[in-house]
Amino acid sequence: MRFRLFLPTIGLIAASLLFGIFALQTFSPDQFERESEDAAALVKTVTKGLNAALSVAGNPGPTLEAFADGIGRGDAIQYRKADASVSTPKIRLNTDAVPAWFVGLLRIPNLATAHPIIVGEQHVGDILFVPDLTPDLNEKWLGFLAIVLSGTALLVLAAVSAYLTTTMALQPLQQLGAGLARMQRGDYDRKIPLLGPPEVRKSCAEANQLARKLKRLAKDNRDMLRKLVSLQDDEREELAKELHDELGPLLFAIRANAIALSGSSSDPEAPSNQLIEAAEALQQASRRILEGLSPLYLEELGLEKSIETLLQNAHAALPSVATSAEIDPRLDSLDHLMSQTIYRVVQEAITNVIKHAQASTLNVVADLRDQAVTIEVSDDGIGFPENVALGRGLTGMSDRSRALDGKLDLLRENGRTVVRCWLPLAAARVG
Repeated sequence: MRFRLFLPTIGLIAASLLFGIFALQTFSPDQFERESEDAAALVKTVTKGLNAALSVAGNPGPTLEAFADGIGRGDAIQYRKADASVSTPKIRLNTDAVPAWFVGLLRIPNLATAHPIIVGEQHVGDILFVPDLTPDLNEKWLGFLAIVLSGTALLVLAAVSAYLTTTMALQPLQQLGAGLARMQRGDYDRKIPLLGPPEVRKSCAEANQLARKLKRLAKDNRDMLRKLVSLQDDEREELAKELHDELGPLLFAIRANAIALSGSSSDPEAPSNQLIEAAEALQQASRRILEGLSPLYLEELGLEKSIETLLQNAHAALPSVATSAEIDPRLDSLDHLMSQTIYRVVQEAITNVIKHAQASTLNVVADLRDQAVTIEVSDDGIGFPENVALGRGLTGMSDRSRALDGKLDLLRENGRTVVRCWLPLAAARVG
């Protein structure tokens, strides 16, 4: 906006210069002629009178000599004998104090003239009119400088005034824009200063009111997400307990009866042996389902050991993947909801790596620093496709992070896919 305001000022300065040059080239020749008009008419009158006096004089020679001695070599009027070297008279002009380009712009006419003196029918000399245009030239140069400098000074003053006015108007608008950007990032606490014109102050006040409403809505949304996540975990734990209590005895009974039926039969194709294998497979599937619903050993082993167990299971499921972990032992002191969130984020990220990444290395980092928990699960696999749509697992990870006022990012850094989760410690209770 400042640049756009300066453009008309620069244009006006350039236009004024061009107009001044045009006016000089157009009107200067006529002005020089008008300023020398009286002197040129006087020379004509003197020449006419001298010719008349010489025509009636009995001896015109002495009269002419007396006239020539009288005017001598004057500034503007001069006498030249006819037998002198003939040349076109020229005006006198001293351009030392004026730039050459300015003199060239004026197109100064040659106002010098020669008026013949006739005695009888003989041309005996000339009265020359040789005006000195130096004062007129200097006057026009000083006038041009005065007009240009004063006009430029006024335009610069107007530009500075417009710049300062625009700066004073733009500053509150910039603060309003910065406040809206903070609101977009989720920072609703810093108020926008009420500065500038009344219209801008009104917009800032409305933006502050909007920030208060958004803060309240964001808090309500986080509280609702937290309740949903907590209810979901409770429901999963209850479902896991019911499955364990119901399926466990039944699977044990099936396996025991199948063993009793098999007796000493060593035929692997026997129905009883196949039933034993099916019961064992069903028991393993039941344990995986129960572990997915509710990691019963999280409170017993702690978060550090639980994540290491996840990595061991991942390596067992896919031995070609080399796993490593850096887990802060202080994470074991966090409350149940925070521990569950960290565990679920790591669990879902590892599951995605095993299923989709085609990776050869898998690294998990969970650290407690700067009053926040930072979790990074990275691999050297093929990465996420462009414009990936969040599936159920990633959506659950994102919802859990938002429930604790955190954020979840999916990144591609240095040839590795990174799932990074940031959770503020204020959302957790430390034991």
